[in-house]
Amino acid sequence: MRAITLPLVFVVGAAGCVDVAPAAEPAAVLIREDNSDDPLAGLSPELQKAFDDGDSFFEARMFPAQGLGPVYIRTSCTSCHAGDGKGPGFVQKMAAFDDDGAPLVLPNGNTVRPFVDGGGVTPITSPSDGFVHLSTRIGPAVFGRGFIEAIDDAVIEGFEADQRDRDDGISGRIHRVRWQSERNPNPIVHDHQPGDVDLIGRFGLKARIATLDEFTADAFQGDMGITSPLRPTELQNPDGAVDDFKAGVDVDAKRVNAIAMYMRLIDAPRRDFAGVDEAAGAAVFAEARCAVCHVPEQHTAADWAIAPLADRDVFMFTDLLLHDMGDGLKDDIVDGDADGREWKTAPLLGLRFFSGLLHDGRAATVRDAIAAHSSDGSEANDSVVRFNALSADQKDILVRYVESL
Repeated sequence: MRAITLPLVFVVGAAGCVDVAPAAEPAAVLIREDNSDDPLAGLSPELQKAFDDGDSFFEARMFPAQGLGPVYIRTSCTSCHAGDGKGPGFVQKMAAFDDDGAPLVLPNGNTVRPFVDGGGVTPITSPSDGFVHLSTRIGPAVFGRGFIEAIDDAVIEGFEADQRDRDDGISGRIHRVRWQSERNPNPIVHDHQPGDVDLIGRFGLKARIATLDEFTADAFQGDMGITSPLRPTELQNPDGAVDDFKAGVDVDAKRVNAIAMYMRLIDAPRRDFAGVDEAAGAAVFAEARCAVCHVPEQHTAADWAIAPLADRDVFMFTDLLLHDMGDGLKDDIVDGDADGREWKTAPLLGLRFFSGLLHDGRAATVRDAIAAHSSDGSEANDSVVRFNALSADQKDILVRYVESL
C-alpha cells in the first residue's frame, strides 16, 4: 500500500466511549507505506486468485440496484476498513434510558443508520426522549485476522484458565456465542448451523462473532443493508420495509466467502523494532502486566483447513477475552453476553500504523491509552499503577516497544 491520507481514529485496546453528538469525520493524517495489505507469503495460485478476487469485492461500492438500503451506514467494505482497518469508517451506537435511568428498548436496534436508499425513507437515528448515550466505534483492522480465526480453541481456553484467581483484578472470560446466521451453503473452515452454541467469539469489539464469513455477512447486512444467504432478512427499520430495489437476497454466498477469504489471507504486518531494544521492551511490558491481557504469542490449530495458516506461532498481542474495563470506558451497550463495561482485548499488532488509539480514537498517544485503562472497576487498574511506578526510562522503553508493533 502506498502512503495515503486517512482519517484519524482507530482501535488499539479494550476501551469505551464518550457521550457525543453525531460525529464528523476525523481529521486526516498521513500513514506511511506499509505491508499491512499484503497476502500471506507463498500462496498457491488458487489461493492467490481467491485473495485477488476478494480484494476487488472488498473495494467495490454497492448501489441501490444491488440491494443497498433501505437503511445503511456505508456503501462498501473499504469505507469502514480503508487501508485494511486504519479508517475512515465509524459506527455510532446508542443506549437510551428513561427519566428514572431504566434502559429503553429501541425498536430498530441500538445502531445509528443515518442513510436511506432502495425505497427507504426514514433513517435510524437516536431518540429525542429520555437520556441517550451515544458512542463511537471504529472499524477494526482486517489484517492478520485469518490467524485470529485459526487460533486453536484450546489456546484461548488456556488464557481464560490462566487468569482465574489472580491477585491483581484481571479475570478475562471467553465470550461464548451462538451461530447467528443461516448455514453457509459453501462452508470453508467450518459448518456451523442455526442452533449451534458455545462458539468462541473472536471478532467485533465485544467478540460477538465467531468466524470471518459471519463477520462479513453481518457487515453486509448491518452496515449496507445487503442481504445474503447467511443473513437473508432486511434489518428492522422505521418504515417497516422488508425489501429494497433488488428483490430477494442481494448477494450470493460466493461473494460473502470471497471477502472472508481475502481477510483470511491478508498477512500480519511485520513488527519494526529498528532502534528499539525488543527484549527490554518485552520485559517491561510483562513487568507492568500488560502482557497478561495483551498476550504476545498465540498458536494456530494444527489441523486448520487453510494450510498457510495452520500450526503457526503468531504475535497478535491479545487473549481474545472479554474484560471489565470499568466505568470510564463503558458504553452501556449489551452485545450478546457482553455487558456495557466489557470489551475484548484488542490485538496490538499493527499499532504502529494506527493514527489514533482506543476504539473511539480518544487517545492520541500510547501513554494516553494506558491512562484511559484506569477507572472505577477496571481490571487494568493494577497494570496502570505498575506502569506509573516505572522509572522514566522504563516507561519510555515500554512505550517505544508498543509503538513498534
